[in-house]
Amino acid sequence: MAATVSGRQAWRQLMRSSTGTLAPSSLLRSTPQRRQLPSSFVKRPASASSQARPLSTRSGPSSPLSHQNHKPVAQQRPYSTGLQSHNTPPPPPPPPPPRRNKGNQQIKFWPFLIVIALGSGGYVLLINQRKEMSAAKAAKANAANNTNTTIPAFDPTEVTVIFVLGGPGAGKGTQCSRLVRDYPLAHLSAGDLLRGEQDRPGSQYGQLIKDCIKNGEIVPMEVTIALLENAMRETIAMTGRKTFLIDGFPRKMDQAFKFEEVVCPAKLVLFYDCPESVMEKRLLERGKTSGRADDNAESIRKRFRTFVETSMPVVTHYEKEGKVVKVDSTAEVDEVYRETQKKLKEVLGDKL
Repeated sequence: MAATVSGRQAWRQLMRSSTGTLAPSSLLRSTPQRRQLPSSFVKRPASASSQARPLSTRSGPSSPLSHQNHKPVAQQRPYSTGLQSHNTPPPPPPPPPPRRNKGNQQIKFWPFLIVIALGSGGYVLLINQRKEMSAAKAAKANAANNTNTTIPAFDPTEVTVIFVLGGPGAGKGTQCSRLVRDYPLAHLSAGDLLRGEQDRPGSQYGQLIKDCIKNGEIVPMEVTIALLENAMRETIAMTGRKTFLIDGFPRKMDQAFKFEEVVCPAKLVLFYDCPESVMEKRLLERGKTSGRADDNAESIRKRFRTFVETSMPVVTHYEKEGKVVKVDSTAEVDEVYRETQKKLKEVLGDKL
């Protein structure tokens, strides 16, 4: 009933505002229609009328306006407010980044190289430090040993030692024999002493000396120095000569140092210089009659290498001390001997 009363009141109001010349039907047609908003934007008051049924279902007479304004409206899409409806499905997630093919990835080796280099450098540094520490300890030990220096067996003011050096076949033995013939000198050949010890019955060093001579190797210095010291004592006791020509010794630096420490410091070094080709020719010729086991081509070449590698540093050492008398032994024996006499007189003077 409330809806019918409100419709009648609207009709009466329209009739009063009109001029009366227009028919109700034409007036209804000339009245502009209001745009019906979607139901979602209509704010209904919280009253009893909001709970009433729709006009199309109300009882009682209905007006043309009510029929015109309340036509069934199709369901309209709500206006967009810039936001998507809750019924719209969410957008798909972004695609994952493409995976790199492990086969195409290149392994970087430079970090490993840096680690290896640092480790190697540290290891080398550690080794060098240990070497320096060992050298320092050795120096301290030598200093401690020097406080108890071994007294040589012979006084250098009374006994004169001349080392006679040169390659195999340089003529050392030949020149020493002539010097002993013309001057009060004693000739001791390290090689002759070793060969004599080798052939001596019951010698404990016989086989060792034999193997070393055959292979062109150096006999342990303890054996050679002991043989030389004993030979010097016997010579002084038998002949009274105190100037010694020690032929073919020392062949290494440690031998030279040990001899000067234990036996007697050397006065000078007589060095016979000769090319290997000349020395080899002389040795092969001597081997025809000498009967020596080391006068063959193979042993000769081994002896040459040993002399260059081990004995030449001895010559260089004494040359720096100004103790070397060098004689060219390429010429004939007599000419080499005259040159030897001349140079020895310049150095020794009256002691020769």
